[in-house]
Amino acid sequence: MSKKSFATRSRIQEGRPYPLGATWDGLGVNFALYSAHATKVELCLFDARGRECERIVLPEYTDEVWHGYLPDARPGQLYGYRVHGPYAPDAGHRFNPNKLLIDPYARRLVGELKWAPALFGYTLGHRDADLSFDRRDSAAYIPKCAVIDPSFTWGEDRRPARPWSRTVIYESHVRGLTMRHPDVPEAHRGTFAGLREEPVVRHLRDLGVTAVELLPVHAFADDHYLEEKGLRNYWGYNTLCFFAPQPRYLASGSIDEFKQMVARLHAEGLEVILDVVYNHTAEGNELGPTLSFRGIDNASYYRLADNPRHYINDTGTGNTLDLTSAGALRLVADSLRYWVQEMHVDGFRFDLATILGRERSGFDPSGSFLDTVRQDPVLGGVKLIAEPWDIGPGGYQVGNFPPGWAEWNDRFRDTVRAFWRGEEGKLPELATRITGSADLFNHHGRRPSASVNFITAHDGFTLRDLVSYEHKHNEANGEDNRDGHDHNLSANYGVEGPSEDAGIEALRLRQQRNLLATLLLAQGTPMLLAGDEFGQTQHGNNNAYCQDNEISWLDWDAAARPQGQELTAFVQRVLSLRERFPLLHHNRFLTGRYDPELDVQDVRWLRPDGEAMGDDDWNAPHARALMMHLDGRAPVSGLRVPGTAASLLLLVNAAEEAVVFRLPDVASVHWRMLLDTTTGGRGPRLPGGGEWTAEGRSLALLAVEHDEAG
Repeated sequence: MSKKSFATRSRIQEGRPYPLGATWDGLGVNFALYSAHATKVELCLFDARGRECERIVLPEYTDEVWHGYLPDARPGQLYGYRVHGPYAPDAGHRFNPNKLLIDPYARRLVGELKWAPALFGYTLGHRDADLSFDRRDSAAYIPKCAVIDPSFTWGEDRRPARPWSRTVIYESHVRGLTMRHPDVPEAHRGTFAGLREEPVVRHLRDLGVTAVELLPVHAFADDHYLEEKGLRNYWGYNTLCFFAPQPRYLASGSIDEFKQMVARLHAEGLEVILDVVYNHTAEGNELGPTLSFRGIDNASYYRLADNPRHYINDTGTGNTLDLTSAGALRLVADSLRYWVQEMHVDGFRFDLATILGRERSGFDPSGSFLDTVRQDPVLGGVKLIAEPWDIGPGGYQVGNFPPGWAEWNDRFRDTVRAFWRGEEGKLPELATRITGSADLFNHHGRRPSASVNFITAHDGFTLRDLVSYEHKHNEANGEDNRDGHDHNLSANYGVEGPSEDAGIEALRLRQQRNLLATLLLAQGTPMLLAGDEFGQTQHGNNNAYCQDNEISWLDWDAAARPQGQELTAFVQRVLSLRERFPLLHHNRFLTGRYDPELDVQDVRWLRPDGEAMGDDDWNAPHARALMMHLDGRAPVSGLRVPGTAASLLLLVNAAEEAVVFRLPDVASVHWRMLLDTTTGGRGPRLPGGGEWTAEGRSLALLAVEHDEAG
């Protein structure tokens, strides 16, 4: 359609520069778009079939925001932008009005991205590459933005506001959680509607987790190279728009579906945490497509190299958002506030979060974004979790985020994996990790809950695969098994992959229990990968980012089998113990300090013979067993809950052979075995000073019982 044929029936008015985006006020829609370097902005309107029917020049420019008001626009109106300005890649500018652009503040997208040469601001195959200029119209291939009516009746919705010390995170994928669930209606599988179905909610509630952390739900693009291989971007770390939910996750097409899901989970006491990707976008490097930010104001949104034709790539994805720029910083802060205030989410996990704190001089705990979040009255009240690394200089920052943040602790993951695999010399670090990693987080008033402990996550082996494969098996990804991590600290215990050997299978099941128990009984905030509670397998694929199929979707048939039910019951038991005993979720670090008045220590480390661990014991390379004694009388706990044990005792034995433990003879007389990974359940009542023979590769938790307790 030529520009001359567009109608001009709309009555454009001045409007307002704030709020950014398309805002319905009950009478019309205000459109506002930030661009510091544009020379003109055209608002493009589309009919229900996606045909462009009108272009309107936004009439006003205030404080670097282009704006206008359409009194005849209504919710449901489809739109996009064409932005004029210099096409000068060597100066960092890539304006091309032939390319329809997604509004960075769009609340809803309609349609999917369709890869075509017209999406690129330059002509593919041209001898001057991205210095060339492409005049083809991209509108037919771009999702359209949709004006929304934000009204929604939340009713009695209340955020659970679960304290950090009592939080247990369940990391899941919206689509993968329900695609194979037999009790979820087929039309709802793989969507927000599916996640609110009673069988799913009941599983989460009965399991004992307190928060659902969803892999990216912001609208994202499927990579072209994946589509060519018949795959798609399953995980979603390729964001197109930071306000709009992924269209394929909406069974109804309405964003109210997301709100209904949140309200349903809240009603069961479950918090909702979103995995968010504010470190880069789907536009890639200088050879990538022009979809939104690049064509709106490339120089303001992205970190550019000394030669501004190129991008700084601290993400490994081709580009990096520049959160030292006011426009980009406002975008991210506004997005976070939107998901908290309008969508009622309870927190965020930030992908490659080091980038968010990276100033021109490097990572700074008082950087622009981190200070912005810390002082914000909306964001200061939600859970903030950092993935504290990126691939840029000085990118590994575990323990260095400011107060108010929790962080993924890969040191916990690697230590616990190595310990239970039987590696030597791991006792000292194991003790540090399961008591909250004070070496990393005990500063500025941070608490043990700042350590988000995990054994597995979406990126890597599942728990079942961790004890079944020594090597990755990513052939289905189409990269000749070159992708994914090689350092997995995994073991197969005799056979690579599935085994019909009953002994191997029994050992694998016990090792899963050992790893789960260590995770869920450790100080800090535990994170459980969805499906690990019943033995989900990805058949050795440790990088299933592109597997939107049965490789990644949870196998609920496995959950219903005896072994899956047994493992689920074990997780339920451990989590019930964690909730029951405050000693297992201290809100202060355990230091081992001695209180002479009470004659107690908050934590004591004991050899299997019951004597205190000495330097030689800690440094013994072959030592793989010890006891951790938690004394509830210690004042550091600050926790006195009627009916709970005064002391807990954790026995760990990662050796292949059995070990005899002599139990402490404390003031109380008996120890009750609450958990034994050999059987998966409770154990006997044992006298203080008595002995317990722990089988090889096993863990047990015991509690003091007074005589009157029976």
